[in-house]
Amino acid sequence: MKALGVAGWGNSGKTALILRLLPALAARGLRVSTLKHAHRDFDIDRPGKDSHSHRAAGAVEVLVSSARRWALVHELRDAPEESPEALLARMTPVDLVLVEGFKRARHDKIEVRRAAAAGPPLAPGDPTVVAIAADRPAPGADRPVFDLDDTAAIADFIVDHCGLRGATR
Repeated sequence: MKALGVAGWGNSGKTALILRLLPALAARGLRVSTLKHAHRDFDIDRPGKDSHSHRAAGAVEVLVSSARRWALVHELRDAPEESPEALLARMTPVDLVLVEGFKRARHDKIEVRRAAAAGPPLAPGDPTVVAIAADRPAPGADRPVFDLDDTAAIADFIVDHCGLRGATR
């Protein structure tokens, strides 16, 4: 299973790019999943729901299932956060997993840059940044640079970089 990150500073456009890439990659016949890093505490259920009560009562994992979907929530309690590699190993195999965030992790990634987002460029000090998607020129970049809105070109790059040509359902 291939994984490619989409990384950048807050409000750089990572989620928007992934939301455009998902249908573009699916249209190329690829099965794609996502792995999203959250910096803050988060919940996928809410107080008053049985699954939330199970977690609050001490369950290590709660799996909620219906005829349409299922979700597994694993409480870390005081254990350290899992690495992207460990999380990827838990996922159902697909052609590609787009990993949002985890900008310091060691997997290959596309750096997303927007003029309105704060933070220095990641690429100069990170050899795992294999391309840049930006809303402005990236002078001196020593790797491919794509217009942030050129979804087709970025999708083509991903397919080539990950060796997914010919991968179909």
